[in-house]
Amino acid sequence: MSKIDTKHFDMDNIFNTINLGLIAVDAEGKVLLWNDWIAKHSNIQEADALNQSLENVFAETVSPAFLTALNSTLTHRLPVVLSTALHRSPLPLYNPPKINQPQTRMYQSIAITPIRSQQNESCGLIQITDSSSSIKREKILRSHSEILKKEATTDGLTDICNRRFFDAHYEMAVADAKRQKHYLSIFMIDIDFFKLYNDQYGHLAGDEVIKQVARTLKAQLSRATDIIARYGGEEFVLVMPYLPKKTAEQFAEKLRSAVFNLAIPHIKSPLFKQITISIGICTGIPENDDNLLNTADTALYQAKQKGRNQFISLALCEIEEYLEQ
Repeated sequence: MSKIDTKHFDMDNIFNTINLGLIAVDAEGKVLLWNDWIAKHSNIQEADALNQSLENVFAETVSPAFLTALNSTLTHRLPVVLSTALHRSPLPLYNPPKINQPQTRMYQSIAITPIRSQQNESCGLIQITDSSSSIKREKILRSHSEILKKEATTDGLTDICNRRFFDAHYEMAVADAKRQKHYLSIFMIDIDFFKLYNDQYGHLAGDEVIKQVARTLKAQLSRATDIIARYGGEEFVLVMPYLPKKTAEQFAEKLRSAVFNLAIPHIKSPLFKQITISIGICTGIPENDDNLLNTADTALYQAKQKGRNQFISLALCEIEEYLEQ
């Protein structure tokens, strides 16, 4: 292995020029090397650090994980790398403060390597690099990824789940209900006489109604397992597992009442002169190719046929009986 030509290079100058921190300690953890990078970011000069126990050099607490790693290297002569993901700021090192921002510890990547001195003494070399930029970059990328994921699964108008998310979630919910043999309730919800509302008040006002109804429906949900999505236009769909038929019907009435109590005027509504909703429900334990969604849609059609502003509930086994009427 090639060696640095000390005739041409001053080792102290090299140690103090490189853009990373270097600390060397002896077998007892006393500081033998403390370069300018460390002095700059710790605000502790070399003269105040040399021959002092590294743990006591800093006025602030040093991470216990760092001290354990250092002791392991000095004792067992094995290199250690502290994961940035688990140990963001082991040492009290700081970047220059920014205006109107509190000073926080620098994010650090640390490698501890066993070395020997010229006197063949067992020592440890600690290398510290500033990971702040990479951590910030990681946060930005994660944030962008979350934004893109939300945009892909969220309806832009109502900020609830979109049709794409519902389609995927519905398949998983049905598969889980089949496997676990539990009830699954599907609600199809439609705003009554919505085309007449748009014709009378305009599409911008119609969009506001869709958003208001979506918020109201979503506000009724209290379980993490319940999903509401915009199915299309003025139509919504709810997926609610572990909900038997009677409880689903009680919840449907809660939804209907919540929207009715908004008392949004709709002078072109032939029946109610305000915004109302119709609801179709299907509840059952799916087997084979049973389609709860189609049954819920059939129930919604029946609710509209019977006067709107109401719910109709069908069990899976009831759809054929209804279609034969």
